[in-house]
Amino acid sequence: MIAIDPAEVEFTAIRAQGAGGQNVNKVSSAVHLRFDIRASSLPEPVKERLLALNDQRITADGVVVIKAQTSRSQDMNKQDALARLTELVASVEKVPRVRRATKPTYGSKQRRLEGKSQRSQVKAGRGKVRE
Repeated sequence: MIAIDPAEVEFTAIRAQGAGGQNVNKVSSAVHLRFDIRASSLPEPVKERLLALNDQRITADGVVVIKAQTSRSQDMNKQDALARLTELVASVEKVPRVRRATKPTYGSKQRRLEGKSQRSQVKAGRGKVRE
């Protein structure tokens, strides 16, 4: 598993949204995590796969932005955001297997054609009745 250098991660404390009363209004307990993929020490193939991901948390500049606000504690939110970043990096860590195209088997072709002929008979039976 690839370890993320804490020096490459930038945390910003912000005010959380939603319910929580006075605590939400006066305490900056939510956290924005920013992680620049291109400037990181991750291996090049992992960087490429991360940048190729179609994820809304990754900006066009190649910066991962994660907002954590589930907990009332800023430290817990930092841990949550870091865990989500680690999970994102781990998802692209393994090289995806290359799919090799195969041809359908003779039996699967026969089953397909049999199903088509049955369907055509059903539809043919729906026409007007002629004597």
